[in-house]
Amino acid sequence: MPTSFDTSFTTRPEITGSFGVVATTHWIATAVGMGILERGGNAFDAGVAVAFVLQVVEPHLNGPGGDVPILVYDVKKKKPEVICGQGPAPAAATIARFQEMGLDMIPGSGLLATCIPGSFDAYMLLLRDYGTMSVEDVLAPAISYARNGYPLVSRICETIATVENLFREHWHTSAALYLPNGEIPKAGEIFRNEKLADTYSRVLSETKSSGGNREAQIERARKIWSQGFIAESIDAFCRNNEVMDSSGTPHRGLLTGQDMAGWSAFVEAPISYDYRNYTVYKAGPWTQGLVLLQQLALLKGYDLDKLDPCSAEFIHLQVECAKLAFADRDVFYGDPKFSEIPVAQLLSDSYNAERRKLITDKASMELLPGTIPGFGKTIGMREGSSREAVSAFGTGEPTVGKISAERGDTVHFDIIDRDGNMISVTPSGGWLQSSPVIPELGLCLGTRAQMFWLDEEHPASLQPGKRPRSTLSPTFAMRDGKPYLAWGTPGGDQQDQWATQFLLRHIHAGYNLQQAIDAPAWHTEHFPASFWPRLARPGVLVLEGRVAPDVIKDLRGRGHVVEVGEDWSEGRLTAASRHEGWLRAAANPRGMQAYAAGR
Repeated sequence: MPTSFDTSFTTRPEITGSFGVVATTHWIATAVGMGILERGGNAFDAGVAVAFVLQVVEPHLNGPGGDVPILVYDVKKKKPEVICGQGPAPAAATIARFQEMGLDMIPGSGLLATCIPGSFDAYMLLLRDYGTMSVEDVLAPAISYARNGYPLVSRICETIATVENLFREHWHTSAALYLPNGEIPKAGEIFRNEKLADTYSRVLSETKSSGGNREAQIERARKIWSQGFIAESIDAFCRNNEVMDSSGTPHRGLLTGQDMAGWSAFVEAPISYDYRNYTVYKAGPWTQGLVLLQQLALLKGYDLDKLDPCSAEFIHLQVECAKLAFADRDVFYGDPKFSEIPVAQLLSDSYNAERRKLITDKASMELLPGTIPGFGKTIGMREGSSREAVSAFGTGEPTVGKISAERGDTVHFDIIDRDGNMISVTPSGGWLQSSPVIPELGLCLGTRAQMFWLDEEHPASLQPGKRPRSTLSPTFAMRDGKPYLAWGTPGGDQQDQWATQFLLRHIHAGYNLQQAIDAPAWHTEHFPASFWPRLARPGVLVLEGRVAPDVIKDLRGRGHVVEVGEDWSEGRLTAASRHEGWLRAAANPRGMQAYAAGR
């Protein structure tokens, strides 16, 4: 198949080896992950260590107070599984409570949007049931970087600049940490978060003092987080502080120590879809992962093998299928523990054959969800002219301007060890701009509850104990029935656009992992954003500047509202694969931060 993308050149080599591969969104985390593998740890040990380090070196993209879905393939179990590290809404978080406050939307920053922070417990569950190392082994690198420092990447400094006035005027505890000496730190400076180092050091001290074997110490660490000094500090901070948020009014938090004590991470089955000789796996419809699967179900009706993956026809088809899948997301998805979600119908051949009839050679300007009797609720679209995801109130996902590589909203990593254990993880939340720093802990709480709708009839409506419908979306794929590929990207609503494009290039054009990441990318902003203030930009298609001028002209001729970004501005993918004994990995060059390593 002809292609306009020069596959003879890639920004980096596709890493190939047999011992182990690690691909993360920060080079320090990649090095730490490889170090764990070299010391005899497996992919899951490496994943926990990587996750804690990413909290330290990318605090504008994730933190200890955040959330995470984890996809694991354990060679002993011979099946993919999901570890849910998405904490639910607190007991006090009801629609009536928000209505009493005069709010029709959950704020995108501050304390009102805080769910139970789920990442720490999820990582401890992963370590206990799948790993081999101790709590100390996996926490030590993060403690070291938090205490001794790490070089700031430019995006951290730019993000701090965006919320500088908020910190100075309202979030004084954040100003104390992130405006050292009263100034915005400079890129390349060594930055420390010694309070966070103290927090994790105390976790280790209390864990080890209890004695017992590895499993007992892990369980002790989980209790320290959910019932010990950390939960006590979080409870007191939410109770005693009125915090300015994106509503323009200060509010106290609803999260309590009792909420934290009553929840723990758990394992559940993924959802999947068969596409050619691949089976693609995602976390359930409490995430947006189903969107990628439904795009495949729609695209199955086209002969993509004959199309250049950088051509106008290819881009048009993928974007129009994405519009339909995301429209269904906003009508049907939610926590399946609270509502029946019609996953089988959304992926069925008959349903998608009907949906496919809506795709023409012209760009759709309407939001067109499907109809499945007895399911879902349509929400009105709030149109806006821009999608700036970080404002003076620190709202939305931590992005400045358009979502792009160096402007990512979270972190991601993929790891495969020599035995074939695989992990794909997309941590997020608890960003430095989501809510004020809890001073004695050195961490911020997340704002994932902003994804709930304040509409009792919607499957993603706010209810105590319910998981918000998250954008976080790691991915696995089996090939000919064997575990093959792990991949993902930051990017909020863009995650399952960029991840879909990556897979299509790999399958239909034969691109290797690095080629599939390097190729020109795009995204649509046609549907409502998942984050406050949930604006939509009907018909807008954002392309990298490397897309050919004739392709751009063709897409405009089809009616797309085309915006052309910088040459390297879309996606922040990492990927790892295993095939016939060889391990491979690749990472995004955009932003000059993500790296893959292996041997």
